[in-house]
Amino acid sequence: MAEIVEQELKQGKLERIFKLKERHTDIRTEVTAGLTTFMTMAYILIVQPSFMKAAGMDVGAVTVVTALLSGIFTLFMAFYTNLPFALAPAMGSNAFFAFTLVAGGLVTWQQGLGMVFISGIIFLLLTFLGLREVIVKLIPKNIKLAIGAAVGFFVVLIGFKSAKFMLITDGSIKMGNLADPTTKLALIGLAIAVTLMANKVKGALLWAMIGTTIIGIPMGITKVPSSLMSLPPSIAPIAFKLDVLGALKWSFFPLMFTFFVGDFFSTLGTLLGVSAKAGLLDEEGNLPNIDKPFLVDAIATVVGALFGSTVVTTYIESAAGAEEGGRTGLTGVATGICFLLTLFFTPIAGMIPGAATAPALILIGLLMLSGMKDIDFSEFTEAFPAFATVIFTAYTSSISNGISIGIISYAFVKLVSGKAKELHVGIYILCIPLIFYFMIM
Repeated sequence: MAEIVEQELKQGKLERIFKLKERHTDIRTEVTAGLTTFMTMAYILIVQPSFMKAAGMDVGAVTVVTALLSGIFTLFMAFYTNLPFALAPAMGSNAFFAFTLVAGGLVTWQQGLGMVFISGIIFLLLTFLGLREVIVKLIPKNIKLAIGAAVGFFVVLIGFKSAKFMLITDGSIKMGNLADPTTKLALIGLAIAVTLMANKVKGALLWAMIGTTIIGIPMGITKVPSSLMSLPPSIAPIAFKLDVLGALKWSFFPLMFTFFVGDFFSTLGTLLGVSAKAGLLDEEGNLPNIDKPFLVDAIATVVGALFGSTVVTTYIESAAGAEEGGRTGLTGVATGICFLLTLFFTPIAGMIPGAATAPALILIGLLMLSGMKDIDFSEFTEAFPAFATVIFTAYTSSISNGISIGIISYAFVKLVSGKAKELHVGIYILCIPLIFYFMIM
């Protein structure tokens, strides 16, 4: 009896904090969603250190900082916004940092972190001034609707690469080698996930990933670690080593602008795309109180740079949790705790192969295409920018490219069709930095 009373008290407290009934969800669904999100993005604990190694940074310290920042700021997002978003070092900007800036000899990694810090401060200022929310409201409704589908194609692309379903050789896209063990395992995982989802099994994606990981052991794809636990190494080699003054060179500003635009629109795309999947957008395609997740995102980037991380941002893999029914911050709590636990169980997180997460990402991409049905395809000047948003996201592997092209094309097609009066003056202003962004890429 005492256990029942205690359980009811806990559930009541969680209800007050996360408003589960209001979002039509429950504790079990949210925790399952959180675990699913973590499993789809646990790869960052392997990828981030390997990228930063190329930049000359200490691998052990980067691993700890990645887990620590991902866990803390996912929890911050959960409690402050009550939204099912998870954060981690951004894919794309980390590659740009490691291979273009540092390995390319343009800056030292300390100066690179200084650039990330300055970009984060600009994010904070824009958020406090409310300009990020203003920009979001300026974006036409059809482009906002297209963002969800664009994100869906982007997620599928990630899944295809992880599964090796797609190979790019001599500038052309070709079918992957189905005899490759990774591809075989991904196909098995996709079959499992499709079967479970077709039969409406609760937690289908999570169970599919677990099952695929286990099947991958005898196939030699899933690497079983020699030990399941490990003590986290020191973060001293990279923490507070950023060089802000060294980053304040005029020649570095175009590079910082690349960080800024990329993170801004990638975050925007993630917030709107995942929120659309979770049913959290209003009739105009806006996310109420979007300034809150923007603020968390900005603070995460600033603090992350101090501790030795590239841009920390909201992760598109949050869509995996949304697909499993995650609707509140409780999803993020489960994800955040998993990241903090990996400080001691990193070997277990490293077991999950890309072939196990790829099927989940591919199916999430399918489910995110539903927003396209609400796009007005009857009016060309509305349909083309939406189309451009989706296509440029898919074929340039960049959410920020897609949204930026969508906005620029919206302004262009309205001007050349004699419908300039439909353009808000803010669209003209917004196009200036976006055009500059493409000029310096």
